[in-house]
Amino acid sequence: MLKKELLFRNPLRLMEHKTEDVLQSGGFGAVLARSGVGKTALLVQLAMDSLLRNKNVLHISLNDSVKKVCLWYEEVFRNIADQNNIRQIEQLWEAIVPHRLIMTFKVDTFSVPKLKERMTDLIEQNIFLPQVMLIDGLPFDKDTKKALTELKKLAESRFMYIWFTVRTHRHDEYDPDGMPDSLLHLADLFDVIVHLQPEGKEIHVKTLKGVPLACDCPELILDPSTMLVKG
Repeated sequence: MLKKELLFRNPLRLMEHKTEDVLQSGGFGAVLARSGVGKTALLVQLAMDSLLRNKNVLHISLNDSVKKVCLWYEEVFRNIADQNNIRQIEQLWEAIVPHRLIMTFKVDTFSVPKLKERMTDLIEQNIFLPQVMLIDGLPFDKDTKKALTELKKLAESRFMYIWFTVRTHRHDEYDPDGMPDSLLHLADLFDVIVHLQPEGKEIHVKTLKGVPLACDCPELILDPSTMLVKG
């Protein structure tokens, strides 16, 4: 009951349409923002949404250690618990953690074949079967399209979807729809693209591609104090 209540209260529900998931099997989603704005925080909240629905989440970090990623989850979970006045915090945490696995790579040694090898080991030994994958820290440059194409095939073959963080820069130029020029050549690979835009003291969650918010829904904001999305 507690899980269902949290899912119902979750503002990320406003990004979803007709089904439980923002993304479908084989789909790609991207969270865009400049450094330090909140990409990882939003990624972890997307993961928490899946964990509360008993989905297995594989979190891949190319920048942070396992310990640091764990701290992200713990902080986000505590803030969600405080925001919703949850008392049974330990029981709920123990129920969702088994559905999460954190995997790290050094960014300069990461490759899709290495990822597939490690995933295959986990699956064949019945250790972990991912249903959702998060990739935090993948550089988006001229060589990225090949890796993304391989990851798309992996997602489709494993019936899962993947969220990525994409770092933008102050010098980026944007098209009329708000898409940064650095991502234009890759945008066709993504089903949903979300941009975190600081405006004054607020961080606005803008959907550049994918399912738009219904016209009667409040705009989503990433609260800088808690790093939680609020409607």
